[in-house]
Amino acid sequence: MSGHHGGTVALFGGGPFSANDDLDRALLAGFARVTVVPTADAFERPAELIDQARVWGERIGVEIDSLMAITRPDASNHDLVVIAEGSEAVWLVGDSPIHLRAVMTNTPLWEAITGVLGRGGVLAAVAGSAAALCDPMTDPRGGALTIGLGLVSPFAVFTETETWSPERLQRARQLAGEVAVAELPTGAAIIGRCNGSSRVWETIGSVTLHGHPPG
Repeated sequence: MSGHHGGTVALFGGGPFSANDDLDRALLAGFARVTVVPTADAFERPAELIDQARVWGERIGVEIDSLMAITRPDASNHDLVVIAEGSEAVWLVGDSPIHLRAVMTNTPLWEAITGVLGRGGVLAAVAGSAAALCDPMTDPRGGALTIGLGLVSPFAVFTETETWSPERLQRARQLAGEVAVAELPTGAAIIGRCNGSSRVWETIGSVTLHGHPPG
């Protein structure tokens, strides 16, 4: 695990704001607000994800703040950086890890978002966004592995694996080589909690692990 200790990293297989309510409640115990970042859904319907998040927030008892960082210039926007710096729980949602990486790499906003961990907060990512947090990162378009944001490294997650064919899963595992991999169907997650200077990982639901995530 590189750099940021103190908080909790949660990587979800899929189903943002629908498939993980019990786990979400547990992760957010003691937190009143969640900042939702739909960057990876930029080309779909990011505002709809925020609407879903508000319904989810009412259901599990948290207020929702939206952080609409859609383009790379947004990731240097002072007002958005300030929102991230004031957050204690951040949810990264959307299915394009390539776009999330392109927007966030080496930006003030990414530093502010990952800074939530240093404050003992929660940084959660769902589906394609979860893939982007790792290095190597899975490109959902073909399963190839590429450079990710590297918050969790060396490690890869394959998300929404219930939609993958056995052949695609096998090929992706082969491409990963010696790198540890978690296969995460929708409803499953892998949670990394701080324990001193290292991180201890717990699997939730039907996770298939190949190797061990970084401590």
